[in-house]
Amino acid sequence: MDPINITRDAETFTSNVFLVPEDPVTLVDAGAVSGVGDDIRTHVDGLDRVIVTHSHGDHVAELDTVVDEFDADVYAFADLPQRDVAVNDGDELQVGSERCEVVHTPGHADDHVSIVGEQRLFSGDVFVYNDGAFDDGSFGRTDLAGQSRERLIGSLETLLDRMPDSTAEMYAGHGDIYRASSGADELQTVLERALERARQRQPKYPDE
Repeated sequence: MDPINITRDAETFTSNVFLVPEDPVTLVDAGAVSGVGDDIRTHVDGLDRVIVTHSHGDHVAELDTVVDEFDADVYAFADLPQRDVAVNDGDELQVGSERCEVVHTPGHADDHVSIVGEQRLFSGDVFVYNDGAFDDGSFGRTDLAGQSRERLIGSLETLLDRMPDSTAEMYAGHGDIYRASSGADELQTVLERALERARQRQPKYPDE
């Protein structure tokens, strides 16, 4: 079953929150919208774990709520108070039907990780399909304190290098899901376009 974006219709600012309803039932990020537990329960009875891509507020503001309501284990690179399992670059995680690899992808956030499978990429805020800055291949912002465009470029290159050729779907922290089967390009083409824009130092925001 495809991951479900349970914050797709949110009216307040949040990250995308993806529910993978296959065992082990997994949430990728917790978002920043109240009532996320009710949204989860419309699809599944319980939740086994939450994988945190990075610890920015729009991705983790509701993490305490999710943990309290479901007693879910938290997998994270960052040393969060809620963390049960530390994930590191190169670790393997079962996400739905896929055995996935954790790839450390700093630049947008020091603790950022992406989850790469044979079919799906959970890219957090590193790679994005459309986010208001670019419509067909974008990348995480690097204009705030502690962020680095150069580190992000290195992460984009690493992720592209380690992503299997078969990976065809991207579930990013913001914007729409991208599926090569219904899009104009292969996923790799979309990501290469984003990487080139980042290398050219094209700004995501006017003041960057």
